[in-house]
Amino acid sequence: MTQSLHINKTYKLYIDGNFSRTESGRYIKWIDPKKKMIINFCRGSRKDFRNAVVSARSAFKAWSGRSAYNRGQIFYRIAEMLEGRKEQFISELILQGFTKKQSKKEVTLSIDRLVYYAGWADKYQQLFSRVNPVSSPYYNFSTPEPTGVVAAIAPDNSCLLGFLSVVVPAVVGGNTVVVLASESYPLCGITFAEVLHSSDVPGGVINIMSGRHDELIEQFSSHMDVNAIIYCGADSGHASMVEKNTALNVKRAVKYADQNWINPDAQGPYHIMKSQEIKTTWHPIGY
Repeated sequence: MTQSLHINKTYKLYIDGNFSRTESGRYIKWIDPKKKMIINFCRGSRKDFRNAVVSARSAFKAWSGRSAYNRGQIFYRIAEMLEGRKEQFISELILQGFTKKQSKKEVTLSIDRLVYYAGWADKYQQLFSRVNPVSSPYYNFSTPEPTGVVAAIAPDNSCLLGFLSVVVPAVVGGNTVVVLASESYPLCGITFAEVLHSSDVPGGVINIMSGRHDELIEQFSSHMDVNAIIYCGADSGHASMVEKNTALNVKRAVKYADQNWINPDAQGPYHIMKSQEIKTTWHPIGY
């Protein structure tokens, strides 16, 4: 009996709800810590990022127009899908050098974090909206609204939990996202696209790229059709570049330096508000 041929999996980009190869044809050869497994990931380019932003912009109007309750339902469904593939993600974390105990904890916390933000989807507006006290013949309301397209550089030291902790609050709040997965531990961020693909999330709402952070961070922070950028890292040069480039079109900058994503303070409604704008409306009082 002949031995069956092992077919290595091809890890692609996830843009506009489709798995696509990078337009540049380049790839990253990733080797596991034990130097036994070689995995090839797409090395996303600036052109890939521009395509992803176009996709995110096209999806923004419909996604932000959905009811908050519906967005919450969709994220409950994503949590269910991740629960069903729990063993896959545990094995991927182990492959990347984490212990079995660490892997189980990270996947469990990731599922819990999805459920947590799904619960906040239709509640944070009530917490942060208000009727402002004014001495005039009109009501004055302030309510949070999504800022638009968010570009995110996922934390490099966290494979799945940090990735979700950055992406989910922005998307639950009605934004669309283009995220660059961890360069050191990319596997779970890339394969999470498979969970999204079989869920109810419309194409273009979450776009996932893999690639070199040094190569793409300038494009992520300077693109004129990006409304906010989330940067996770402690590199002072990158942080300075992000801060400088956000001034080009007054995009919002959110920075997480040395964040411990396991801690409870790494989640909360204030994380949703980091990618929200406050809209104030005046309404006349009838007589």
